[in-house]
Parts: sequence; C-alpha cells; structure tokens
Amino acid sequence: MSGRSGMDASPRSVIVVGAGIVGLSTAWFLQEHGVEVTVLDRAGVAAGASWGNAGWVSPALTAPLNSPSMLREGVRALANPAAPLHIPLRADARLAQFLLRFAANCRSTAWQRAVRANAVLNDEAIETFDVLVTNGVDAPVTDTSVAVAFRDSAHAHGFLTELSHLSASGQHVHAEILTGTTLHEQVPLASPRVTTVVDVSGQRFVDPGRFTHALATAVTERGAALRTGEVCRTSKSGDGVVVGLRAGEPLHADAVVLATGAWLPALTGRRVRVRLQAGRGYSFTVPVDRPLPGPIYLPEVRVACTPYRGGLRVAGTMEFRHPAEPLDSRRIEAIVASAAPLLDGVRWSDRTDLWVGPRPVTDDGMPLIGRLAAGVYVAGGHGMWGLAHGPATGRLLAEQIVTGKQPEAVRPFDPLRGRATGSEPLTLPL
Repeated sequence: MSGRSGMDASPRSVIVVGAGIVGLSTAWFLQEHGVEVTVLDRAGVAAGASWGNAGWVSPALTAPLNSPSMLREGVRALANPAAPLHIPLRADARLAQFLLRFAANCRSTAWQRAVRANAVLNDEAIETFDVLVTNGVDAPVTDTSVAVAFRDSAHAHGFLTELSHLSASGQHVHAEILTGTTLHEQVPLASPRVTTVVDVSGQRFVDPGRFTHALATAVTERGAALRTGEVCRTSKSGDGVVVGLRAGEPLHADAVVLATGAWLPALTGRRVRVRLQAGRGYSFTVPVDRPLPGPIYLPEVRVACTPYRGGLRVAGTMEFRHPAEPLDSRRIEAIVASAAPLLDGVRWSDRTDLWVGPRPVTDDGMPLIGRLAAGVYVAGGHGMWGLAHGPATGRLLAEQIVTGKQPEAVRPFDPLRGRATGSEPLTLPL
C-alpha cells in the first residue's frame, strides 16, 4: 500500500487483519472515508465465528455474559459435563486467570455497567445493517420477532424482568406473552412442554456466512485488496506501521486494525489488561417438518434456532477451550438432548454442517474497540454478539481512526482500560 500520510494526520491506508464481520465492517466504513484498505486473513472470509453463528441481529437479546446468573450456572456446570456452559477440568493457567477475572465481574454493578456501555452498539445495530444493504451488500436481512420459549410461565416472567433492565438503559424493547393456540400458531415447532413464549418483536436475522461473504464482495468491489496470510507482529516504522507475516514480504500502511476474534491476545500481547478467552460455540443444520417463521430461543438450555436454507440452524454451548481444538461431538449430542424435548417436527438425526467456532469473550462483558498504540487499533471481544455488533463497531472505529478522536460512546470499550497510559511498545509480537 502507498500514499501514507503520517501518524499525526488522517490515515490514507489501513490494513485490516481479520475477514470476519467485524473486520470487514471496519474496512467498509473506512472506505466511506476514502481510506485505501487491505484486508488480511490467515484462512479467508468468514473462516471463524462469522460463519457458524445463529445469525441474529437482535439488540433486545444482546445481554452481557457477566451476569450473576452466569456465575451460578458456571459453578453448576463444573459437575455436569452436558451443561450449556462447559469448563474443562484441566490445568490451564491462562483459562484460570480469565475465569477468576470473569467471576469478579459477575456482579450486578459490573453487569449494569456493561449493559449501559453496550447500549450504543445495540442502538446502531439494525441501522448499520441497513446502511450496508442499501449501499450494495447483496444479502437479505429479514425482519422478525424472536420467540423465547419456556416450560413454565414463572421463568417467562423472570425473563421479562431481565428485559426491563435493557429498557432502563434507554433501549426500546417490545415483548408480549403468548400461550395456548396463539403460541403454537406463532411457533409451530414448539412441543407440548413449551407452555409460554415471550415474543420479542423488532429484531432481524441473516444467513451469517452469506452476509459476510457479500460484505467481502462489496469491500473488494470498492477497491480493497483481500489477501491471505498469517500475521506474526505489527511494528511502528517511520510515519506508518509494518505488518509482518509468517510467510511473505511485510506490508506497510498508515495504520492497522486487529480484528482477529479469539486470536486477538496473540497479537496484542500484554498491553491489554482485559482478559479475552475463546468461548467456543457449536452449530449444525437439521431438516424440519413445518417451516419456521422466525428464530426460537430456548433460554433454559441456552439453544438458539434460526430458519436456515429450508431447515433449521441450531446453535448452542459456551465451551472454554483453545480456539484451534477440534470439534467435540459430545457437545453436539448435549445440544440435541437438551433441545429435542422442547421442539417437535425436527429430524435431529439428519443433521449436517456440524461446526465449532471460537467467540471472543472478555472478562468484563464489553468489547475491545479503539487505539492500542500509535497506528494500531483493536476491534473484537464481542462474545456471542459479534455479528449483531460488527457493523456498528466498524462505523465507530472508522470514525476514530480517521478523525484521531475517540468517540465518547466508544470510551468504555478502550482496549487500554484499567491501566495507566505509559510509553507505547514499538512492536506487538505474536
């Protein structure tokens, strides 16, 4: 890349490392500011969590993970290998440090702080998807309501109470209780064990792999270079940055954005104090006997189901393992065993597209968005909500990169939060 403008001026060239929804959204919005972009990924477009997730753009349901209930669930999960939250019992110092920090942040005050901070991403989620589609991203975004299904009404009303906390943060949420005939008309796959549904309107869903590939196509058609390569370091060089590759010549630009999801710690080093861990999710596709009008969420077993290519994409599990470990078929079986009693007309044995992917989870329930060092920016750590929050993240970060000013709304997501600002390292190694 050429045409560098200097570290103190608006950058004219940026390398975005990561071709998932977050990285590609950042690239697209940088292009809106006239920035020359190269997108670099070690495995290609949508190779991680951007392909296999449930595809929800659901601001009303994007609650931070670090809730007091999650801490209680984690303790119970230690004794139940089939639990939706899976923590392997083995020696792993890095995981232990993350879990201790995460547990410390599973307080009501910390959770409410994360809710308030994430509200800006929720507020912009649907609008930024509209911006992308209106301006050439050729993939459908479907308006929908999400049917949140419960075995009993007490749990349903408890869920409504949780939604009220989001409303208190300024986010508009419209939900209604469905029972009896209305329930089964709205959710034709619900089994007799489902007695109550909370219908949350005003949401969206997409085919996540299709949307991310369409976004990549739009970015390249607007002039970006899309390259494959594994980054091993970034370093300052004169008035720009150098991105070193494991194989091939290094790349030069005015700035670099690190948007590598669960692999972020390998490139950010010790500069970031917020712990980030891969919370791996599983999904698969199954045929259904009756078409489903919209997504179903089964919160008691933490399983999300979405209409997908004539069938149903089923997604679940939060598994704290290294992102590169292979798929564990026992996790798929656990999802089936927990969801099957609640859904009828699903051919569970005919499942295809078995997938596992790492979702980047931070210990305080807030993503990492902003400046890490001179010319180096970070975008990641969205947990389960990277798809929903990716375009909004890209727009906010692009504004910061181009103007040199941190938007007030992004301040809680500062990757350097929790530490005093000191001298900046010249190199961020793998």
